Amino acid sequence: MGGQVRVSEGALELPGGATVRFMRTLRLPETGTHPLPPGLGGFPLRWAADYPDQAPEQWLGHGGVLLPVFQREAVWLSFSASAPVALQVGVGQVCAVSGRPWSDHLAQDPQNYVVLPRQPWLDGINSGRGTIRQLVAVPPEPGAVTAPRGPAAEDWVGVQLQVFELRARVRARWQAAQRARAVRGRDVAGWGEVGGARPGRFGPAPGVPLAAPAAEAGPGEPAGPTVTAPGLGAGGRMRQEVYRDPRPLDDWEREPSGRVFVHLATAAQWRRITGEPAPASPVDRAAYASAGLPWFEHYDADAADMAAPAPGRTARLGDGQGQAADRER
Repeated sequence: MGGQVRVSEGALELPGGATVRFMRTLRLPETGTHPLPPGLGGFPLRWAADYPDQAPEQWLGHGGVLLPVFQREAVWLSFSASAPVALQVGVGQVCAVSGRPWSDHLAQDPQNYVVLPRQPWLDGINSGRGTIRQLVAVPPEPGAVTAPRGPAAEDWVGVQLQVFELRARVRARWQAAQRARAVRGRDVAGWGEVGGARPGRFGPAPGVPLAAPAAEAGPGEPAGPTVTAPGLGAGGRMRQEVYRDPRPLDDWEREPSGRVFVHLATAAQWRRITGEPAPASPVDRAAYASAGLPWFEHYDADAADMAAPAPGRTARLGDGQGQAADRER
């Protein structure tokens, strides 16, 4: 399905008119619950297939894109869409929306997808009560596994995105409604419509937040082969909501129209694979000080590359602590 996905100006363009950008931000402390940190620009993206002799064999097998990330950075996903689509977001083998193991099929009990353009962003993995655990860089460590694996799961520690479009009859009704609104002179640039502007940085998007996941629904203990590639782990907790889909599940196609894997590289891996240095990160000690957040000394370790986190600093997905969703960027 990778041929149905395009990279344009640092954004992934998915079938159905959906666009996903991977954005930099600051890592939050892993104690307490925090407001959302600022966005600090996007990550560059490159197709893994463009580097058949340099990219790891596993990445070439999955296809998709790669991006460079530093330990001092956290990642959030920015969304837009020209028509309603359902988007699944997987982190390793965990669904970021439900906090449960990844499934290739849409579900509403619990909901395992976000609806675009209603959902403007996602910063992490559902931890319930209107909070998420932030997506943070987890460097490769001998013997470490950063995501739980099911019986047939792959050794996967990156991000996977899968998009579902409306069924033809439902999309036709939606398009007719859009045309009727335009004829009536109503403002169709509001939230949730085609071309809808995102709410203000501190203005929450409307909608009904998903319920907290059941206590037993968290990720299981990691098992299986060691994962040595860098990945994403569950970091500090922040206030954010994922909005419930008001549509019946039958409104969506049963099969996805596009899927793409996103591979994370350290600065050294990025240079080795692409032949170019990783772009300078805007995330530094001054950025943390400006935001009133602590700078941990081990953040300095990845000035040239990503080093192992200090003990206790990073919660891994396999710990069962990570799980989603109210952005105020």
